[in-house]
Amino acid sequence: MKLRNVVSSRFPPSPTDTPLVMRYQVLLSLMLSSQTKDHVTFAAMKQLRDHGLTVENVLKMDDKTLGELIRPVGFWRSKVRYIKQATAILREQYGSDIPNTINGLLRLPGVGPKMAHLIMKLAWNQVSGISVDTHVHRIANRLQWVREESRTPEGSRRALEEWMPRDLWSETNWLLVGFGQQICLPVNPRCSGCLNRDICPTAKSNLRKTNRRLSPNSPQQPCQ
Repeated sequence: MKLRNVVSSRFPPSPTDTPLVMRYQVLLSLMLSSQTKDHVTFAAMKQLRDHGLTVENVLKMDDKTLGELIRPVGFWRSKVRYIKQATAILREQYGSDIPNTINGLLRLPGVGPKMAHLIMKLAWNQVSGISVDTHVHRIANRLQWVREESRTPEGSRRALEEWMPRDLWSETNWLLVGFGQQICLPVNPRCSGCLNRDICPTAKSNLRKTNRRLSPNSPQQPCQ
C-alpha cells in the first residue's frame, strides 16, 4: 500500500503533500488514533489538514487551537502536549522529517512500540516488526499462537516474531484488529459465529460451556 493512499484516501490530495509532509501526517494520524475510533481520527485529521498540517504550522499553533482541532479524540489534552513536543524534536533533530529507525521513533513523546512498527511500514516501507496492540495481543493468546500465555503486547510481539515468517509481519495487525473489534471481543467474544471456532482453543472451550449451560439435562439452579 502506497504512503499517499494510506493517509489521503479519506482526504483530497494537497499540493503540499510532499513525502516529508506525508510522513509527518502518518505520525500524527497514528498518534491521534490511539484510544480513538476511526471516524473520530479521520475527522480530526481532516480539520488539521484544512488548517495546514506541516511541522511549521503545528509549531505556530497555540495549544488551545490545536486542542480545538483534534477534539474529541481520546486523551486529546495529552495528545496536544505530545504532538507539540514531538514536532519540536522533529524540527530540531531531524530537519522536520520523522526518524527512520525504531529507536528514533520510540524517543518521540506519545509513540510506543506498536505505533513505531506501523510508522516504519507506512512511512518508510520497512518491516521492522509486528505491530501488536491489545486486539492482536488478545487474539494471539486465544489462538495459542504464543507458546506460553503472554501478559503484555510486547511479549506477544516477541513470541510471534519467533515463528511467524517475516513476509507476514506487516499483514498481522491489519488482519486482526478489525476481527478483534467485531468478532473476537474482549468480553463475550462471538465464538458461535466465528469462522475460526473449529481451530481456536478458546472458542472450543467457550462453546462447550455454552452448550452445557443450554443442555436440557444440565442441573437447574434453584430459584432464589
